Amino acid sequence: MLFLFRFIMVVSLLTVCIPKAAEAMPDFNIEIVPWEQVEEIIPNRTYFTIIDVETGLSFNVQRRAGNKHADVQPVTKKDTKIMKSIYGGKWSWDRRAILVLVHNQLIAASMNGMPHGAGALQNDFPGHFCVHFYGSTTHKTPTPDLGHKIMILKAGGVLDEFLYKSDPYELIRVMEIAVNQHDERLLSKVMSDNDISVKEILHKVRHIEVTQKSILPVEDLPVLVGMELQVRVKWIQTDQTQQTKSISLIVRKEAVEDQWKLDGQSFLSMMK
Repeated sequence: MLFLFRFIMVVSLLTVCIPKAAEAMPDFNIEIVPWEQVEEIIPNRTYFTIIDVETGLSFNVQRRAGNKHADVQPVTKKDTKIMKSIYGGKWSWDRRAILVLVHNQLIAASMNGMPHGAGALQNDFPGHFCVHFYGSTTHKTPTPDLGHKIMILKAGGVLDEFLYKSDPYELIRVMEIAVNQHDERLLSKVMSDNDISVKEILHKVRHIEVTQKSILPVEDLPVLVGMELQVRVKWIQTDQTQQTKSISLIVRKEAVEDQWKLDGQSFLSMMK
C-alpha cells in the first residue's frame, strides 16, 4: 500500500516535477543508490527536484558543494517557500524522507531543513541545506548519521524490514530519533501498546538522550520474547525542565519471530 501511495503521489506530481522539454517519462522504481554512485549522477551545479514523502510537496534545488553528502540550495524564492511549508513554516534540523527526481530516476534520500553555511542563489534561503543518500556521512562523522539512514530507508520502502532485523540497542537509538524529531509514525513502529502511549510521550518529552547503557554483545542476547535493559536517560520536558535518571527499559516481542518493541506504558511510568 505504501508503494502504491508513492506511485500515485509521483504520478500526480509529474506535471510539476518534469520540465516540458523532457521527452521521456521517468522510471517509477524508487532506488536506494549508494552515495558513491549518486555523486556521479548529481555532480556540482546539477539541478534536481525534491519530493517530500509525507506531504507530496516538491521543489527544485541545485547542488552547490559537499563531498560527503550533497550541499544544496533551493533554486528560487518560490522553492524556498515550498520547502519552508514542508517544515511547518519553521526551519529545523529534523530529517525528512524525500525522493530525488533527476535524469528520470527516483532516488531515496533524506534532508534536513536548517539553512547553514554559505549560499549563492537569490532565493531568500540564507545558506544551504544537506541532502543525504545511502552511505553518505556528515562532515564531522566517519559513519552515516542514523537519523538520515532511517529516512532514506523510509523513502525507499524498506524501513519496516530494517526495524524487524534491529536488535534492542538499535531500537533504543531509533526511539531517540523518533522522540527528538517528534515523529509519531516512527515512534509507533518501535513502541508497543496503543497510540495513547506514543502521543503522551511526545506530549511530555521534547528531547531525550540515553547517556549510558549496559551492552552485551548482540550474539549473547538471550533468545527470549522479553528483556529488561538498564540505562541512564537525560531528557527535557515540554515545559523546559530537565531530568536525568536511571531507568529500566522493557523490550519485548509478541512472538519469537516478531520485531522487538519498547513497552510504551512502562516507559511512560519510568519518565514520571
